Amino acid sequence: MSDKNKEEVEIMNQSCKKCVQFILIFCFCYFLVSIGSGTGAFLQEEKVSEPGKYKGYSKPIYDEWVRLSQYVTVRDGTRLAVDICRPAKNGIPVSEPLPLIWTHSRYHRAHYTEEGKIRSVVDSQGMQRILKHGYIIAAVDVRGGGASFGIRRGIFTPEEAQDSYDINEWFAKQPWCDGNIGMFGGSYLGITQYIAAGMGSPHLKAIVPEVAMFDLYSFSHPGGVYQDDFIRDWSGLVKQLDIDTPTPPVDEDPQSVLAKEAIELHKANVFPYEYTSPSTYRDTMFPGKHIKPSLEWSPNFYLKGINTKGSHVAVYTVGGWYDIYPRDALAWFNNLKNPQKVIILPGSHSGTGDGWKKTTRSLIGFDFKFDLIAEHLRWYDYWLKGIDNGIMDEQPISYFIMGAPEDNAWRTARKWPLPEVEKTHFYFHGGPSGSVNSTNDGLLKKISAENTSGGDTYQVDYTTTSGKTTRWTDGRGMGFEYGDMSVNDKKALTYTTAPLEEDSEVTGHPVVSLWVSSTARDGDFFVYLEEVDTEEYSHYITEGVLRASHRKLSEPPFKYAGLPYHRSFEEDIEFMPEGEPVQLIFDLHPTSNIFNARNRIRITVSCADQNNFETPELSPPPTITMHRNSTYASYVTLPVISSEAIAAPELGNLLIIIVIVIVLTVAVVSFSWYVKSKTKK
Repeated sequence: MSDKNKEEVEIMNQSCKKCVQFILIFCFCYFLVSIGSGTGAFLQEEKVSEPGKYKGYSKPIYDEWVRLSQYVTVRDGTRLAVDICRPAKNGIPVSEPLPLIWTHSRYHRAHYTEEGKIRSVVDSQGMQRILKHGYIIAAVDVRGGGASFGIRRGIFTPEEAQDSYDINEWFAKQPWCDGNIGMFGGSYLGITQYIAAGMGSPHLKAIVPEVAMFDLYSFSHPGGVYQDDFIRDWSGLVKQLDIDTPTPPVDEDPQSVLAKEAIELHKANVFPYEYTSPSTYRDTMFPGKHIKPSLEWSPNFYLKGINTKGSHVAVYTVGGWYDIYPRDALAWFNNLKNPQKVIILPGSHSGTGDGWKKTTRSLIGFDFKFDLIAEHLRWYDYWLKGIDNGIMDEQPISYFIMGAPEDNAWRTARKWPLPEVEKTHFYFHGGPSGSVNSTNDGLLKKISAENTSGGDTYQVDYTTTSGKTTRWTDGRGMGFEYGDMSVNDKKALTYTTAPLEEDSEVTGHPVVSLWVSSTARDGDFFVYLEEVDTEEYSHYITEGVLRASHRKLSEPPFKYAGLPYHRSFEEDIEFMPEGEPVQLIFDLHPTSNIFNARNRIRITVSCADQNNFETPELSPPPTITMHRNSTYASYVTLPVISSEAIAAPELGNLLIIIVIVIVLTVAVVSFSWYVKSKTKK
């Protein structure tokens, strides 16, 4: 080799060394950046921001607070009772203006314990966590409730909505508030957040409504069937709170003189049973009030306001598969134009208590845990403090799949319904399935019936029930625990698959299409989706209901995920012609569940839910026929997620890794070849 070639080789070697050194330095710097930034990176707390996990972005810097209470007068002169809990040091509220989150409460902003002490909203561990991170926590009694003055003339009224605007503006003007306001709360306290967003306060920046209604009529009269037990009990509860339950006065009223005056006014309140019971149809006029409650007092009445003057409000909707409003949570998501996220837990309306655990443990397969307060903090930190914690870089939909492995039970999506859903028909057939001693013990198959005749007759049994501790009773805090649904199934019509050969994921909205005839001119049809295990224990998954006279389908006035919509106006009512088949198409509440291999899928049809809904009882009970033939095929459409669709994200990640490895390999080989070619020269 000549001296010139040696010199070239030496230069090349030096270049290679520098290249390797650069790569090593780059990797080392990347490592440093990945664990922290700036001086003392190794000593900084690890940063984590993902659903249910949050640390390193903000810290609890306060460990005490001061509660103050006062009246705030809104524009029409009504005085509303307000609790304000401010972070403090040495017993003195901090002077630094801070963001504030509040709740507009139907159930008293504070209450007395058995020992006579005042328990306020900040006495929950969750709210204390948020306060310690530098937030003021506040609670306001709605007009006509608690220690607030005023009279309630209905539910979700324009007056109550206007109050929320005035309260937001009052908070923003206080010297201890920095003008960045959020809201929190569930159920009624979740609905009031959507309503407040629709009023367009410029200072309301972020809300986290949990388990909140979208459509009033679909709740009070799902499918046209009145939910009398819930409405009656709930009316009694709020009436007791408004009139009979002592409420803590504000600081300026130590002897409760003003609070007693306010309660005296509450005796003129109009309670839910009074305006929902007469509202047989969605367009029923409230007698003497010139208002249609199911339309003008429905939460979705404020949808236009949220999407226009309230479009700046960031919305994080929280729902639960066993809640009373799972369809509503997804309806809010599909109809809002705001910056938003939605998360669907496997929980019920009142949480995840012992009854819920007993009901769902065998379906979920492990003890469910989720830090929902972490989600509140992530949302408020991002929208009220400007902390870039990455929450808006995530997919907008997160949902939990019951029955999935613990490390893969959470999934994300961008659209709902999921684009990968395969709408799979399961047709009703004659039996027996051998799995239950029901009225008919029919089969459920993916193939349609070939015979031109065939059906199952059933004399209505008015004692059928989904139970006394259901999602509906849990909605008013009276327990959640479903037992073996086979007890009810034995008094109803059932259609059950053969044991499944493989796991089957159902995520979305099941829809039933029933062809029925009856000896009566009307009837209620309750449909339950169940998972039957190898011990023939039938687990409740979800349900839906429709009164036959409300079967007419209409175009929904809002986005409804392609589901059948029953307008239920008085002019839409059509009774059943005696003995002639009519088609009933309606959806069940959405769910996400893996039906395990060797288990069965069951559809149960009954005509009453004695403990939860009001069905008129006829004597003698009518006989219905469930048609299941090639002319009148009855079936359920399940939103099935194929195993290929489930594997697709994992396969996509694997392909990315393979491509990166190939590119790096080609680069290394090419560079080596280049060096060798230069060396030979």
